[in-house]
Amino acid sequence: MKTKLPLIARILLGLVMFLSGVAGLFNLIPPPPDLPADLVTFMTGLMASKYFFPFLKLTEIVCGLMLLTGFFVPLALVVLAPVVLNIFLVHAFLQPSGLPLAVIIGLLTVYLSFFAEPYASKIKPLFHKK
Repeated sequence: MKTKLPLIARILLGLVMFLSGVAGLFNLIPPPPDLPADLVTFMTGLMASKYFFPFLKLTEIVCGLMLLTGFFVPLALVVLAPVVLNIFLVHAFLQPSGLPLAVIIGLLTVYLSFFAEPYASKIKPLFHKK
C-alpha cells in the first residue's frame, strides 16, 4: 500500500485540478447564490482582468492532466503550488465553508512535493542554498 500512496494522491489531486479547471473554464457549475460579498468582489476583480481567470483555469487543466498522466509531475507540482496556496487562503479568509477541501488539496500537494518519491527528490533541491 505504501508504494501505491503516491499514485493515489497524484490521481486524486490531478482529478480535482483537471475537473475544477474544466468546470471553471466552461462555466459548468453556477456559483452558489449565497457567496460572501468579499468573495464576490474578489472573483469580479479576477474576471474583470479578462485574461487571469481563463489563464488560471487552463493552468489547472494542464497541470491536472500532467498529474493524471504522470508526465512532468514535479513541474506540475511547482506550478500548482501558488494556485493551491491561493485556494487555501481564499477559503480561509473569504469562504470558510470550502476550507476542508482546500486543506485536503494542500495536504496532497505537500505530500507529493516533499514526502512522496520520486517527486520529493526533484522538488526538495529547489529549497537548498547553492
